[in-house]
Amino acid sequence: MSFKDLQLNKPILRAIAEAGYDNPTLVQEQTIPLVLEKKDVITSAQTGTGKTAAFALPIIQLLFDKQDAPKKGKKIKALVVSPTRELAIQIANNFKTYSKNTNLRTTVIFGGVAIEPQIDVLRKGVDILVATPGRLLDLHKQDEINLDYVETLVLDEADLMLDMGFIDDVKKIERLCPEGKQILLFSATMPYKVEQLANTILKDPARIEVTPSSSVTKDVSQLLYYVPKRNKIELCLHLLRNTIKGSILIFRRTKFGVDKLEQTLLKNGYKVDTIHGNKSQNDRQEALKKFKNSYVNILIATDVAARGIDINELDAVINFDLPNIPETYVHRIGRTGRAGNIGRSYAFCSADEKNYVKSIQQLINVQLPIEEDHPYPLDPKAKPIVHKKKSGSKHKKGRKSAGSKKKKKRWY
Repeated sequence: MSFKDLQLNKPILRAIAEAGYDNPTLVQEQTIPLVLEKKDVITSAQTGTGKTAAFALPIIQLLFDKQDAPKKGKKIKALVVSPTRELAIQIANNFKTYSKNTNLRTTVIFGGVAIEPQIDVLRKGVDILVATPGRLLDLHKQDEINLDYVETLVLDEADLMLDMGFIDDVKKIERLCPEGKQILLFSATMPYKVEQLANTILKDPARIEVTPSSSVTKDVSQLLYYVPKRNKIELCLHLLRNTIKGSILIFRRTKFGVDKLEQTLLKNGYKVDTIHGNKSQNDRQEALKKFKNSYVNILIATDVAARGIDINELDAVINFDLPNIPETYVHRIGRTGRAGNIGRSYAFCSADEKNYVKSIQQLINVQLPIEEDHPYPLDPKAKPIVHKKKSGSKHKKGRKSAGSKKKKKRWY
């Protein structure tokens, strides 16, 4: 099937050709006709399947014939709600690429930056608005956004949106839009709370599941390393020195963990940068730009910061901390081994993460190959260390006990 078979108009087809797209992906092939029919749609699709174009192309098509000519007369007709700033920027850029041969105007708003420039753009008139929930509601409260004319509402990465605590915001945004609107919900996974939301706000939706969340591409080789938690940094350095080369994305569970690993790798001469929620928007975009342009070859991130980021030709993914949600593991390693390239995945498992491995293996129906030939093996009988609070201490807070020695700070 070609894009022409999807009944898209010439300006959009020309933009698609100029962007280098040949044929639609499976998610685009199945979703675009339903959106053009103005149906509510629920699509389950992983990162990298082309889902942004699956909703952007038909929305542009629907708005093209009745676009408002004068810029100041433009009203928001399509609203895309995204959980993260990076993803919102990426979606807006895609809309601008696909609509370059039309008069449609797209803008993006998000928190963490000055609000005044965003207000200025909105006042000039916008057809398509891409927004994160918090900033959208802030501007609506200031009467700078009118959602009365929204015809299509897109909720992208719905599972992440709910995980980040945006459920009430999403429901509020949905209520601010007209009753007769079309709703498109996209989610990498379909947990109960996403299903519950869909059942609440969508009307007789068509359901599309393109790639089961349990599938892992055959172009990714996976290795599992059992290692004591205290030795994970040493193992990471060992593999970077001897085994893992090229562009590397490392996942850690917390912002503190990201910063700690970055400091260690910098001390050891590696070119590394990070993205997480505590960094400013400019810093996060700069880190991503440096990684994409090979000024640094290692990027350390949390899942929330990395969701939706499009990185091509990634050589390896390191799961420094295993995720407690098995689908997250699939999403992480799915960032490598794309477009026919061979990717590599390395997972570090400490004693307290063994149950995560079981869940992952059950989901993907594959036993992860174990690499035992490394300097920091985990004792098979090792159990998670439970730290108990000390009680009845005679020493006051901040006072050292007799004979205590000051620990030396060690950089690996």
